[in-house]
Amino acid sequence: MVIQEKFYTAEEFWEISHRPENANKRLELVEGEIREMTPAGGEHGEVTFDLGLFVGNFVKKHNLGRVTAAETGYVLFKNPKGKDTVRGPDIGFISIERAPQPFAGKFIPMPPDLAVEVVSPEDAADEVDEKVQLYLRYGVRLVWVVYPKTKAIIVHTADSMYRLSVNDTLDGGDVLPGFTLKVSEIFPK
Repeated sequence: MVIQEKFYTAEEFWEISHRPENANKRLELVEGEIREMTPAGGEHGEVTFDLGLFVGNFVKKHNLGRVTAAETGYVLFKNPKGKDTVRGPDIGFISIERAPQPFAGKFIPMPPDLAVEVVSPEDAADEVDEKVQLYLRYGVRLVWVVYPKTKAIIVHTADSMYRLSVNDTLDGGDVLPGFTLKVSEIFPK
């Protein structure tokens, strides 16, 4: 849902999103437009947390980079016309080569290497697709779209897309080298 007509920069969006009246809202900036997101449900939260643990533990163990939790804002694109894009993947990862120091302050000023979106029942297919396309357009190398209802994952890269089911194994490709996880381990039993 678009909630304004004016276009905003990432800096303006930071200020707006941190106003007291927006404290309990989930907001993202898409090509300069502020969008309000619906709060996630329990299944979404549990799947996101569990997958985040697997990814986070692997990244920490191998000192591969930095992992962020849901709603962490990444500046995907700074548009010279002020139509910036800031999205908050459910899980984000940036390699140690791109982010050798801990993140400070405001939004992360670059796209992640891996973006994970866990789809909720109220998420519209076109909105999920738009997120994936924006991630890929602005340099995210690997996108996992997780569907708890069907227990499936769609894996996207710049040049491929494929579906995994509970009998398959998810891997991190060249973004998370050596990471593997049975898809069945992601979903609550």
